[in-house]
Amino acid sequence: MKTFLTTILVLSQLITHAQILRKRTTMLMGGRFDITIVAKDSLTAEMNIDTVIQEITRIENLISDWKPTSQVSQVNSNAGIGPVQVDPEVFAITERALRLSKLTDGAFDISFAAMDRIWKFDGSMTVKPTPAAIKKSVEKVGYQNIVLDKTHSTIFLKLKGMKIGFGALGEGYAADRCREMMLKRGVNAGIVNGSGDMSVWGKQPDGSDWMIGITNPTRKAEVFAVIPLRQGAAVTSGSYEKFVIFNGKRYAHIINPATGYPATGLTSVTVFGPSAEQANGFSTSLMVLGKHSGLKFISQLPDYRCIMITDDGKVFSSPNMDLSKYKTGQL
Repeated sequence: MKTFLTTILVLSQLITHAQILRKRTTMLMGGRFDITIVAKDSLTAEMNIDTVIQEITRIENLISDWKPTSQVSQVNSNAGIGPVQVDPEVFAITERALRLSKLTDGAFDISFAAMDRIWKFDGSMTVKPTPAAIKKSVEKVGYQNIVLDKTHSTIFLKLKGMKIGFGALGEGYAADRCREMMLKRGVNAGIVNGSGDMSVWGKQPDGSDWMIGITNPTRKAEVFAVIPLRQGAAVTSGSYEKFVIFNGKRYAHIINPATGYPATGLTSVTVFGPSAEQANGFSTSLMVLGKHSGLKFISQLPDYRCIMITDDGKVFSSPNMDLSKYKTGQL
């Protein structure tokens, strides 16, 4: 259930007020990272960007399930066999992911990595999968079968063939971790954007807030709202690029891990809050839950707010967000 970027960064002046802004784009964790740092000079900014890249690479080597040497891969290869001891950092992110799985009642599921990819969103699928095939595709998915032992820092997957994966949380975690690290180093402003999982802090060189543009899903070159953000995260889950249509019904590439059926009804969900890791989990969950259940869910989380766009082009926002202040156009 990987999210796709629909948020756009709107930057102001690059050099002003004796501070400079430097930005670098690189490929990490299987996706694109845009790293922006504000500093007193170019050398300092570039050195801090190097440090951010090193930290993201370290996290990738620790939690990436596609790297056979990672601790998460070791957990997966021992599914149904026995518990695996992991570093406290890996245990902590797994614990948070399991808590999120429980909080969303399985709309997000840390064990979604075991799902059979029977739905194709590359234009090759012409026939809808059978109900039996869909049911079978998620038979190894189920956060209830994950056992965590905090005393011994172990993770055990009860069923053979089970897997955990951080494709939906890892980039957000890395963005949050790098923001925290930069603040401790005295870097007072920047952005780490991992494939749309955006963690922001401080101000632009001219003293203004960072401006986050929300992409118009019907005209991807345009934005329909611009949200100021000084400290926090913005994450978008969207299906406007990857979907299939059967009998006039639109099926998103984001799959409900409890049922095996794709999400329907929403084209994109953008979530704002203090943590990119959590915002990613929430945005994915809201796509699965749909408009009514999703808005009810997010209203219970006062630190988070959201914007939803439905398949028929209607826009909704959580009660704690007045979208009329930020709209720049119509869908």
